[in-house]
This record gives sequence, C-alpha cells and structure tokens, in this order.
Amino acid sequence: MAIRIPEINTLVPEIQEVARALLKATGNGSVPSGTISLVYLRAGQLVGNTYQVLRHTSDLRRAGESEERIACVASWGDATCFTDAERAALALTDAVFQPNPRGEERVPDDLFAEVAEHYDEKAQATLAAVIASAGFWMNVALVLKPPPAGQAA
Repeated sequence: MAIRIPEINTLVPEIQEVARALLKATGNGSVPSGTISLVYLRAGQLVGNTYQVLRHTSDLRRAGESEERIACVASWGDATCFTDAERAALALTDAVFQPNPRGEERVPDDLFAEVAEHYDEKAQATLAAVIASAGFWMNVALVLKPPPAGQAA
C-alpha cells in the first residue's frame, strides 16, 4: 500500500515548523543523541510501527551503534548492554507507551525517581519532550502509513 497522504508537507506546511521545534527541543544536548534514538526505536517497537522501527534502527547504525545493542532494545529489560541511564529512559518509554495492566499510574513516582537519579531537570524535561515527540510522529506514521524506510512509496 502506498502512503495515504504523500503531500502532507504541502497540505499542512506548518508540520515542518512542528518538526523543527521538536528537533530543537529534543536536540538541546541534555540527553545524549544515542539515548534519544534508543527511545524512538523502543517507542516504534511498542506501537508496532515498522516505518519508525526501520528508520530509527538505520539512524542508530549510521551513528555507529552496535548491532547487539540495536537488537537488544526489544528486550532491554534483561539485556546487560545498556547503561543505567539508558535503562531508565527505556523504562520511562515503556511506561508511557504501554498501559499498566493493573490500572495503576503509568509513570509512578519510583520510576520518575529512577530517571531523576540519572538526568537533571533539563534532561528530564527533554526526555518528556522526546517521548511526546515519538508519540506525535508515531501517530502521524500510523495514519499516513509511509512505506518502511528504504522501500519505494
């Protein structure tokens, strides 16, 4: 299936302003770019969006990330190749993108405290923006259904 709305940038040119603002907000240097890419990849896995998974896997490869770490994002919880800070960011991503099966708060205080052990307030706010950005772009991709990265439209 071809992309559903191939001319989104023409139809809604303001989307480029949104993209620039999100890139500026998330790329402020307070969270390592590799961690940001891991979060985007994990969000794509959780949502089940092939376009986003392939896109961010490619980004990680281009940045020199190891195949082992890329593959282990899907099972990061028991993988030993991530730093404690990366693990906290991935746990936060999981909490936001997965409903709590017990109906409890998705981001409980103890999880936020774990994140705060590794990230200062600016980085915490940036992580929130990264996760929000991932959600925004995941939803756009789910609706428009762009072809997976590297495949023709």
